[in-house]
Amino acid sequence: MGIEIFFIAVGILIFFAIMDLIVGVSNDASNFLNSSIGSKVAPYHVIMIIASLGILAGVTFSSGMMEVARKGIFHPQFFTMPELITIFIAVMVSDVLLLDLFNTHGLPTSTTVSIVFELLGAAVAVSVIKIAAANGTDTMSLGEYINTGKALMIAGGILLSIIVAFIGGAIAQFISRLIFTFDYQQRLKRYGALWGGVAMSVITFFILVKGSKGASFMTEEAITWIMAHTLLIMFYIFAVSAVIFQILLTFFNVNILKPIVLIGTFALAMAFAANDLVNFIGVPMAGLHAYTTAMASADPLNITMGALSKKVQSQTFLLLIAGAIMVITLWISKKAKSVRETELSLGNQDEGIERFESIWLSRSIVSMVDSIFGSLKVFFPESFRKFVSRRLKPRNPETVMKQDDQPSFDLIRASVNLMVASAVVSYATSMKLPLSTTYVTFMVSMGSSFSDQAWGRESAVYRVTGVLTVIGGWFMTAFIAFVTAFIFASVISYFQVPGAIIIFILAGFVIWKNKQKHEDRIKEKEDIKIFNMKKITDSHMAIMNTFEHLAHFLQEIRESFDVTFDALFEENVDLLAKERKKSKHIQLSANIIMANVFKVLRLQNKKDANISYKYAQTIRRLQKLSDGHRDTVTRAYIHIGNKHNGLLDIQIEELKKIKICILDILLKVEMSFNKKEIVDYQNIIDQYMYMRELADHFNQDQIERIRSEESKTRLSILFYAIVGNCLMMAKQNIKLLEIFNESFKFDKELSNTYMTIDSQ
Repeated sequence: MGIEIFFIAVGILIFFAIMDLIVGVSNDASNFLNSSIGSKVAPYHVIMIIASLGILAGVTFSSGMMEVARKGIFHPQFFTMPELITIFIAVMVSDVLLLDLFNTHGLPTSTTVSIVFELLGAAVAVSVIKIAAANGTDTMSLGEYINTGKALMIAGGILLSIIVAFIGGAIAQFISRLIFTFDYQQRLKRYGALWGGVAMSVITFFILVKGSKGASFMTEEAITWIMAHTLLIMFYIFAVSAVIFQILLTFFNVNILKPIVLIGTFALAMAFAANDLVNFIGVPMAGLHAYTTAMASADPLNITMGALSKKVQSQTFLLLIAGAIMVITLWISKKAKSVRETELSLGNQDEGIERFESIWLSRSIVSMVDSIFGSLKVFFPESFRKFVSRRLKPRNPETVMKQDDQPSFDLIRASVNLMVASAVVSYATSMKLPLSTTYVTFMVSMGSSFSDQAWGRESAVYRVTGVLTVIGGWFMTAFIAFVTAFIFASVISYFQVPGAIIIFILAGFVIWKNKQKHEDRIKEKEDIKIFNMKKITDSHMAIMNTFEHLAHFLQEIRESFDVTFDALFEENVDLLAKERKKSKHIQLSANIIMANVFKVLRLQNKKDANISYKYAQTIRRLQKLSDGHRDTVTRAYIHIGNKHNGLLDIQIEELKKIKICILDILLKVEMSFNKKEIVDYQNIIDQYMYMRELADHFNQDQIERIRSEESKTRLSILFYAIVGNCLMMAKQNIKLLEIFNESFKFDKELSNTYMTIDSQ
């Protein structure tokens, strides 16, 4: 293998560095953006500009961190340039695939953990191959090639991050909420300046500790002076900040939480760029350094890479180019938004549609915590419990509901998230403890939302499931990273160029499939947005919008039923599997419409009692429609998936007639809702009665087939269930039409009354 191939390999490493910057920023953006975006502290473009400036500042602080990629996990003096290039290519391909996988599913993970365990896996693979190829002549053991202590420190840091950050966030938020309550504006004027001074001093300490040590432009003397006078600097910042904040509060009535959150966002963005840039470009830069060092020697293919153990100062302009790519990705990445939405949904202060379902473990944890808190109540006097309850009483849900574009949480919690995350990471860094910025920011956010009672009885099990899913993904990150990099390095080592080409093709295919999957997820979310009624405050307009949403809902059921019946007749299990998956989406649509109904009922006046009662019945009808659809699709999928006998020809003919009836009824009701006119639905009732006559006749025929054992038990159960579900769903459509006519009639009468009053 000629030396020229390694020049191409370095070019491939640089290409993957750009890709890794894109997927890495998409994953880590939630760490520094969620507090500001979730609290809506400023317009979106302002938040993004501040975060972008933080990234550009942070990349110049990454120089010192680049050493990790070159010598942190293995000892480069025992490897040749081709061996290191093999390790680095395996690492970069693995990292892009792993981070892209997490981004596709909207799950945040640690880029530090991924890169460390990828380096470990690839280095172990190459070391084992070297030892095996030596046939006993190599006296070195695997432990001498690998720096296992660093990897173990990172693994221990996972648990440490989770526990410290969650507890710290929960305690800090509890104390902050006791001081300020949810109605914090007046209390902020009394002692907000002191609180703001503490926040600013903590955040500034965070910037100093995380930034100065790795800055490419800082001298050793400047860093030493900053570290020696940290407490004095913090005191001056506290004093100056407190005075400035008090002036802003007293004379200008400024909400000081906004600059605190924005400065904290800048600080976390800077820390992200300073720490995590090495995870994206450190390996390619190490590969470039190895290549240039080897080419400068007489024997480039066999010289060992001891030069990589020496400290190398990174060029600032290269860091700024990397920072520019990160900023562009931050603005345009759709996957970054998906990862942000996961954390925001888990910390949302108000009820809503939950992304995660409950599992036995989350239910057990919630039950255990509830029992513990119930037992602890006896240790506190009732007066103290009442005091705490008053201070932690959430906002009035009526007020919240009527506000447009409601934030996920308030500025108090946003500032606590940033302040505690800064404090924990700063302390850990100064004590040389291996905490992950990703883990700290996420778990602080979860701890503060838990303490803020965002995880109420209606949402706790779902939120806990989400947190467990994310934490489980963190541990899986280490395992997947190690195994994937180990396999890739082994393939490249044994098969060389052909092996690398196969891996590149595989990586391209996986990334393309992930892109398709993410686009499907976005499309599903766009479909759900159709049911959004946040900006509607008039109850009667909201009622009419509900029936618009019902029309879309019935259309989804009609289209799904059309496919499901045909797939059942043809015994196409793949199509049935898709419809079964789609039934979950339809169920989610039903849940959102029902939640909207509750909101509308809260908006209505007491004089609307009669129409409110009628309108509330839509919930019951929706549940039955959704249950009937899901039951039909699920039964069909399970029956065909289990390879049971397919429908008899006569049963197919009978169900085709039932299918025509139910699809026709669904279409007519859907069109009625879309027109928003009082309709004479006698023809639909006639269609329903005809359908009942068919069903009675078919059921009698089915009894004869059972007696003659022509139709087996499971087939008979399926047939009866489908016919019964279709009849029930047809009836619910008629009931919905009755409710629609009553609602629309009342709305017209009310409009006429308003017109009469206006004319007088």
